[in-house]
Amino acid sequence: MAQKATKTLATRNIARLNTTLYLAGFFHLFFLLLRALLFRSSFSRRSLILYIVCSAPQLLIQYLIFERTGRPTYTPDGSVKRSGEDLDAKGLTEYLWDITYWTFGCLGVAAVVGDWAWWFMIVVPCYSAWLAYTTFIGARQGYTDAAGVPQPAAASKRQQKMEKRGGQKMQYR
Repeated sequence: MAQKATKTLATRNIARLNTTLYLAGFFHLFFLLLRALLFRSSFSRRSLILYIVCSAPQLLIQYLIFERTGRPTYTPDGSVKRSGEDLDAKGLTEYLWDITYWTFGCLGVAAVVGDWAWWFMIVVPCYSAWLAYTTFIGARQGYTDAAGVPQPAAASKRQQKMEKRGGQKMQYR
């Protein structure tokens, strides 16, 4: 079983990318068909522009980031050449998945109730701004209490026990 981790990651990435591709197709077709066929009177140029502007980030993330970095490549004999980046990674990748799924939800709601549901898309940039602000303020203030007094890093229980015994002692052999 050579490269088992690579093969497992490649299989996981393919499954997740294919599922996302099917979900994207379903939600975008659902929106376009429902708005064009059932709600024809409210499907205007403005509605189409809102759809394009609000769903563009999800489409760019899916096709320019996830497909390029996460889709595995194979050699001609069928073995995994490159498994792709881990699509379950924390941090930025997790945030990009949040944008993708939030867009799917907004597409579904906007298809049923109308264009005003696109206002839900403002939640993502507001959340990002709040995270950036709290991270910046936390780093700027350092580790201080409410009064602004710097607090020492809390020692672990092991460190506390060692200090109680007189600190760390060197052992010579």
